[in-house]
Amino acid sequence: MLSADKLKGLCEQRHMDAEQLAEHLVRGGLERKEAVAAVKNWQKGLFKPQPRRDDIQRLATALSVEVNDVVDWCSSYRFAPLSAHKARLVTQLIAGRSVQEAMDILKFTKKRAATMINKVLRSAVADADEQQADVDNLYVSCARVDDAGVRIGTKRWMPKDRGRAHPISKKACHIYITVTQA
Repeated sequence: MLSADKLKGLCEQRHMDAEQLAEHLVRGGLERKEAVAAVKNWQKGLFKPQPRRDDIQRLATALSVEVNDVVDWCSSYRFAPLSAHKARLVTQLIAGRSVQEAMDILKFTKKRAATMINKVLRSAVADADEQQADVDNLYVSCARVDDAGVRIGTKRWMPKDRGRAHPISKKACHIYITVTQA
């Protein structure tokens, strides 16, 4: 996935604006106006239109860097059977750390969320390894947990006095982890 922060930083270093980068995308099939709008959106972090592999390759050659220098690797666990608050406690431990240090922390953390987050982290590292990234220099750039609401099939009732009933709602969450090459 294209990293907006890395793209913006490399554009400032190379003193290139969106129009100069768009010229390299025009050769790839996009029209000039569409290419300029796409590059401006990608610099802001809006991925409309979604950048394809050849678009990322052209941007990297225009900036005279390798593809891995403008890419992040993201992995997610959707509808994890866990509340978002409990998962956030663990993701705050690993945010900003190197991948090996984060895996060591997760191994010795006595929380149920640690095993789920470890699987997501390993998936992101495997994706980076598949793209020929230097696995030793990876770090966790973003560890985010979003609320997913009540888990499907877990809506139950606890009987109370005088014919009342209180709901039992078990929560779910989405876990997102992004790793970046240092």
